[in-house]
Amino acid sequence: MGAAVVKGGSVDEIGAVAVLADPVRRRLYDAVSVATVPIGREEAAHLAAVPLHTARFHLDKLVDAGLLEVSYARLTGRSGPGAGRPAKLYTRSAAEVTVSLPHRSYDLVGGVLAAALERTLSGAPAADALREEARSRGRRLGTSYDGAGDDLDRAAGALATQGFEPRRDDDEVCLHNCPFDALATEHTALVCGVNLDFVTGVLDGLGCTAAEARLQPDAEHCCVRLRAR
Repeated sequence: MGAAVVKGGSVDEIGAVAVLADPVRRRLYDAVSVATVPIGREEAAHLAAVPLHTARFHLDKLVDAGLLEVSYARLTGRSGPGAGRPAKLYTRSAAEVTVSLPHRSYDLVGGVLAAALERTLSGAPAADALREEARSRGRRLGTSYDGAGDDLDRAAGALATQGFEPRRDDDEVCLHNCPFDALATEHTALVCGVNLDFVTGVLDGLGCTAAEARLQPDAEHCCVRLRAR
């Protein structure tokens, strides 16, 4: 288990992972997820082989965590007086939860590669497309970060939000984690080049003029380091 990455909804990442760590809740979540339509408590309990009184509590925990959504409908199809109260139905929410430790951002490098490929289909050279896409995404991160400190401190703070685990030592920042580790291991030159351009873009977006990014391969850390000019 590790840090969770959640997409598609406003969810407390660590809380969602903790909720799914319970085997009963995980079975109920899976039961609701595979259903093609919203299902009631009784059907969820049956599919997950969970006692009905237990299912109610755990389904509500999944709803509270943002992993399931609730709707109401009369399962009998009747309406009007005497039709009974609408049943509480559950369906999987739009939130996606993945777990990794240390933090990985394969979606980031994947987005850069996909966007660069689209540029090459329009005639742009591959190297130029990769460089511009990586720097553009880095600049967006830099311009959106509002942390304080000198250039190295602000750069470290921005990169920390992406899981780089920066640690400053005087006039240098070492990035202790590579968010693209598996890809960098198999496609070192390509991914490390994207990484350098991304970090350079972050510095541009922050307006950092007193810091620079350099390739400095290290088996234990990210291939990019930041240094004071």
